[in-house]
Amino acid sequence: MAGKEKDTRFINNKQACEPCRSFGQKCSHLVKKQRAKFYILRRCIAMLVCGRERGDP
Repeated sequence: MAGKEKDTRFINNKQACEPCRSFGQKCSHLVKKQRAKFYILRRCIAMLVCGRERGDP
């Protein structure tokens, strides 16, 4: 039974790692995520600043 359990864990780990990509693809994906986060942050700051300039609370 212990051998079967070990095989099952190995298969589960392999399935979890299937979406692994090359180093370049991982970096590209992370860069896209960071750019999206900075875009959202920039938009929020712009709305806050513009709202205060117009006199909105």
